[in-house]
Amino acid sequence: MRLVLMGPPGAGKGTQALVIAGVLGVPHVSTGDIFRANVSRGTPLGIEAKRYMDAGDYVPDGVTNAMVRDRLSQDDCRPGFLLDGYPRTVEQVSELDAMLRSDGLRLDAVVELEVDIDEVVGRLVKRAADQGRSDDSEAVIRRRLEVYGEQTAPLLAVYRDQGLLVAVDGLGKVDEVTGRILAALSIER
Repeated sequence: MRLVLMGPPGAGKGTQALVIAGVLGVPHVSTGDIFRANVSRGTPLGIEAKRYMDAGDYVPDGVTNAMVRDRLSQDDCRPGFLLDGYPRTVEQVSELDAMLRSDGLRLDAVVELEVDIDEVVGRLVKRAADQGRSDDSEAVIRRRLEVYGEQTAPLLAVYRDQGLLVAVDGLGKVDEVTGRILAALSIER
């Protein structure tokens, strides 16, 4: 299967991505991991991305797309993958479609973890306090979630129009959410 997992910060996306990828036997492809790997190996794309990251800027779509294209071309992604953190823009949606289409492939589904924002804010505030991150105030967290919603809504609309979007309740114990995702995708454990 070729999946994209989407959801706001604090929705449990990273946890679910690892579990679902394990069940499916496909790699969990995280843009954060791709960036870190390219930077640590000193690849030309990693060097370019590091300049933006060090300045606190977003890595431009062109660099991100090239890194994702490279990662998805690796042998372990041939049977499928689970993307986490990509795409983040409508332009990246088009680029991902083009990457896959060039190999005669397409996405099987886009899973959106739906969560109650107040619950997520509480979870993130607690996590920030536990980790001693005073910069993650409730106001900052709410703003981050607001930006996520603004930026993600157009992507969700594109995937809904393509018939790929599967919305899943993301609240509850890890096993419960995993069960809902697998059921929504008609996958047996």
